[in-house]
Amino acid sequence: MEEKKIKYIAIEGVIGAGKTSLAKKLSERLNAKLILENFDDNPFLENFYKDPIRYAFHTQMYFLMSRYKQLQEIKQIDLFHEYYISDYIFEKDKIFAYLNLQDDELKLYEKIVSLIERSIVVPDIIVYLQSSVERLMQNIRHRNREVEKEISEDYIRDLNEGYNYFFIRYKSTKVLIVNSAEIDFVNSDRDFEELTSAILKPEHSAIEYYNPGNSRIAK
Repeated sequence: MEEKKIKYIAIEGVIGAGKTSLAKKLSERLNAKLILENFDDNPFLENFYKDPIRYAFHTQMYFLMSRYKQLQEIKQIDLFHEYYISDYIFEKDKIFAYLNLQDDELKLYEKIVSLIERSIVVPDIIVYLQSSVERLMQNIRHRNREVEKEISEDYIRDLNEGYNYFFIRYKSTKVLIVNSAEIDFVNSDRDFEELTSAILKPEHSAIEYYNPGNSRIAK
């Protein structure tokens, strides 16, 4: 059977992995419709990093509905773009929910998610930028965003473990796991073009690993 052409690419990774930077570069390269997560619009996020228990549910629900509304755009026919690129997937919301919400909050969250997730379009491929906690913290400090100054290394470590667990077991679509600690797709044209070629290959396995400078290892 002929392989389905990739049209919808989602970039994923922990805070500081470079997913938005890669999404922007890919969208320019491919003249793609770009969908970026609206972190700055969440009025609860800064307080969440200061007091996670108190503000987790408010932060989570705001992101959930914002992501749902944004990703409805992919259902619409766009005559001016051949590709869609987003810097997140809807399902990643659950990683944060299970990490941050209390039991009663999680039960309510799951009821709401079950009602809306069926209408979300699944990407043709997810590019998961896997990185080390050290590299993630370095990137977070380097970009020096006010809202992220309260993020702890322990939180990033827990989040990194949650992402790894989630994507290694992910079954809804194909996943390309990129060793982003060994690549500089922002400043190196060669790194970016080689990664772009790996993403746009006509055939992909369910889970693949991309290590810069080495052959791709498929599972």
